[in-house]
This record gives sequence, structure tokens and C-alpha cells, in this order.
Amino acid sequence: MAMTERPLPFEKKSRGRFLPCRLVSALCFICFMLGFLSTQHIGVLPSSSSSESRQSSNSSASTTTYESKGSIECAHKRRLGEDIPKGIMGEVSRTQQAIQSLEKSISSLEMEVAVARTSKTWGPPSSGGLKKAFVFIGINTAFSSNRRRQSIRETWMPKGSKLERLEREKRIVIRFVIGHSATPGGALDRAIDAEEAETKDFLRLEHVEGYHQLSTKTRVFFATAVSIWDADFYVKVDDDVHVNLGMLVTTLLRYKPMPRVYVGCMKSGPVLSQKGVKYHEPEFWKFGEEGNKYFRHATGQIYAISKDLAAYISINAPILHRYANEDVSLGSWLLGLDVQHIDDRTMCCGTPPDCEWKMQAGNVCVASFDWSCSGICKSADKLKDVHNACGEGDSAIWNVSI
Repeated sequence: MAMTERPLPFEKKSRGRFLPCRLVSALCFICFMLGFLSTQHIGVLPSSSSSESRQSSNSSASTTTYESKGSIECAHKRRLGEDIPKGIMGEVSRTQQAIQSLEKSISSLEMEVAVARTSKTWGPPSSGGLKKAFVFIGINTAFSSNRRRQSIRETWMPKGSKLERLEREKRIVIRFVIGHSATPGGALDRAIDAEEAETKDFLRLEHVEGYHQLSTKTRVFFATAVSIWDADFYVKVDDDVHVNLGMLVTTLLRYKPMPRVYVGCMKSGPVLSQKGVKYHEPEFWKFGEEGNKYFRHATGQIYAISKDLAAYISINAPILHRYANEDVSLGSWLLGLDVQHIDDRTMCCGTPPDCEWKMQAGNVCVASFDWSCSGICKSADKLKDVHNACGEGDSAIWNVSI
């Protein structure tokens, strides 16, 4: 049978040669004789059926042997697992925890890299690096709110050199946040430019101001702030709300160890489908049947989010959907994330006597406003009275250790 495994010379057509007829005939005769002689010595070849039976038998035997070996190996592995000391198992557990911690660190670094890339779009060039801060507080304001801004500067917000010192020593940054008018370079913009030249406490946004553009403004605000300041927290507050800065910072310090926090007075108001009413939601049908309520979200007067959430908004700003109400929009952006919603009722105290009674009981409020006005009613005139009755004192913020 050996001659059947040897290639014949006339089968090699790839060489491109043709053998002489006489040589071919001689080779055929020799092969015939060799085959005849070999059959005389070997005898009758086994039938295909017997060959298949033998192969099947061998296969069954090998399978049985493999299964028995596998059983022995499994039993051996089980004995090895049982013999592993508890100390080694503890090391394995600690290693897994270290790996999880490393994954979180990598995720945080990736987020910071992405934020650095967005700075080219939303803020100044990042060649000088981001400014470090513990908290960035953005006071949402409008062109018509000059008197409100002045009342804030005269009460709870430091101004001039004190504002610079607060930023330098405590890493607390406070800015009035405003965009541009529909007619760039017009009287409204020039008025803000003049006020900024005097007070130096504005953050100007690449955004056209308008009441129905608050969701867009909030999105641009976080993207811009993240591109300039590397802060642990970012706070948005309206310009008709009273804030105790010392209490605000103390509260945020408690939540600093927590990842991805969203702090504010959580609510779930009705989805208003009727046209013409205040807070009408044109996309009411997305929230289910008529009469449904919104998901839980922080009331828009004041709220805080941690750095990673602000970075998320910055990175995904172009594709974040905007609803009619700004606080609902923010809540929807964070709803599908692994976020800790902190319902802190000190951030929505009422004006006197409510915040005054709490102050006397030792429960200083972070923020105070009137629910009926979605802020302090006639705040330009009333804010000073609220500050005198419910303010923590000018020295409180300087006594907070950050």
C-alpha cells in the first residue's frame, strides 16, 4: 500500500513536461507487478465496514478515557479550591477592589480629557490649564435685572477685593451668568459690558438671551464653566434667591466623598398640557397620560451638581434634549445615569418668618425664596430684609475650612 501514497511522475503537470509513451508504458507495467506482489504478502484487505467498526470502537474508548480524565481533573481542581487558604481569598478580594478603583480612576481621567477637548468650543484656549476651585456658583441673570444684581452684591455676595480674596483663599468662585442680546453690540450688550468693567463678576456665554431659551442657557452655562474652572461642584442659582454661602459650602463638603451627586429640593410637579398657562410643556405627550407628573428633579431656583455630571453635560451638550422648563431639562439629562439624588430641604426655605424661625432654632438655611413667586417676591426691594433676618453673618464663609 506504500505505493499509493507516493505521487506518480506523470501526475506532476505543474512542471510543464510530457513523458515519452514508452516510458509511461514501462512505469505502468512495473506498478502493476509491484501491486500484484504486495497483495500476495499482505492478503485480503479488511472491508470498509470492519474498518469503520474498529474506528468507532477506538473513538468510544478514547471518549471514555477523556471523560474519566476530565472527571479526575475536575475533582482535583475542587480539592485545590477547598485547600486555598482564607488569606489568599482575602488577597483576591482586595485585588478585585483595587481593580474596580482603578477602573473608576481611568473613567474619571477619560472624562477630564474629554472636557479638555470641549474647552476649544465652549471656553478660552486651555493652554494655560483650568482654574482650580471647590465650587463655581453661577447666578442666572438677565439684561433687565440690574437692580437685582445690585441687591445681591449688597447682601450675600462679596464684591470687589473680597470677591477676589474668596476665590483666592477659599476657592469659591461666584459670577453672574448672562449671554448676548439678539442684536450683538446693541445697547443691552453695551450696558452689561460697562457693568462688567466696573464689577468684574460676570461670565458671558455664547448664547442669545430669551425666556424660552433657559434650557439652552443652562446647557451652555455648564459647558462653559467646566471649560474654564476645574471645580468639585457647580451651582446654579437665580438672581432673586437669598443664599448663605457658608452654609452652602458646608453642605457641599458633606457630599464631596460621594460620586455623581445632584443636590437640591426634589419635586415632581404636574405636566401642564394646556396651552397659554405658565410652565406649559409642549411635549407633554412624552410623559404618559394626561394628568401625569414629571420624574423627580431639583427645583430650578438653586441646585448643585458634582464635577463628573457637569463634565457629562459639557461633553454631550449638542445632543441633550431641551424641554420647556429648565429644571425638567436638567433632571432628564441626569435621569438615565447612575446619579445620587440628594433632597436637601435647607435649599428651599421660605422667606421670613420661615427662615427666621429655623435660624433661631439653629437650622441655618442654604437658600430662601417665596414659592408663590418662584423666587423672592420683589427681590430687589426685599432681599436686604431677608438677609437681615435670615443671614448667617458676613464672617461665616471665612470660618469654613475647605
